[in-house]
Amino acid sequence: MDINKLAEHYARTSFRVEQVCRYVREPGKSCDDYTEPFPGFVFPLRGKADFDFSGKVYTLTSGNVVHGGARMPLNRSVLGDTKWEYLLVLYRICAPEPSGFCLSDTHFQLNTGQSPRLLELLKLLWRSSREPGGISTFQTETLFRCILEELFVCARNQNSDGEQALFEQVSKYIHEHYMDGLSVRALAEQNDINENRLFYVFKKHTGMGPGKYLMAYRLNRAKESLLANDAPIGEIAKSLGYEDALYFSRIFKKQVGVSPAEFRGSFRNNPYGFQDGPIPI
Repeated sequence: MDINKLAEHYARTSFRVEQVCRYVREPGKSCDDYTEPFPGFVFPLRGKADFDFSGKVYTLTSGNVVHGGARMPLNRSVLGDTKWEYLLVLYRICAPEPSGFCLSDTHFQLNTGQSPRLLELLKLLWRSSREPGGISTFQTETLFRCILEELFVCARNQNSDGEQALFEQVSKYIHEHYMDGLSVRALAEQNDINENRLFYVFKKHTGMGPGKYLMAYRLNRAKESLLANDAPIGEIAKSLGYEDALYFSRIFKKQVGVSPAEFRGSFRNNPYGFQDGPIPI
């Protein structure tokens, strides 16, 4: 499962929490052909169990999470001599999903490792889901999205400490030196790796290569400069590392949809209605 694609799919999908349940099952307990009416996540809290979706078996313990689709036949069995305790969060898809895959028809496992923050968020979710009132309902929805974020981040970082350190080191350098004449080759050589390795790490962590990441970061800074002052476009381009103002304007228009001058003018003429937000870097 590609974590970046999964996170993007959830970001573009309308859903709401339908039910939050906490269960404890005795050792040796099994349940065959079990189904749920909604897709959902199983968060192990204690013990160990096998979840079998049509022959695909996931062994669940603290440190991993499984997702099951709606009305999907499931066989479960508790392993070992310890009680199996878990939190089940079911959610309803409220509108047609983006293309790619269907969460209601998808089962997968995410290895998260031990995350104290995830456990704390699950405790808060359990409490808020049991309280009546609109505020508690809002808190439940917000907490579930925070839990998904923690899931994605933990799964991305699991077993990739070296990759995480490399990404943080190179991205920090980009943030501090984006105005310099950076290149992917120079960034790779500076960190004693080849360009393919650097591309793989950035693609895994951000969904884009280092060259596109650098461009997106520069364009975000360009937007800030265009709205913060009246400096000429050429001066802003040079401050971002672009010696050729025309080249900068072409890139800006291609990525944002309007030229730098149009972006500045549109926002100032309609500061609360301009639709094109910054590239998220």
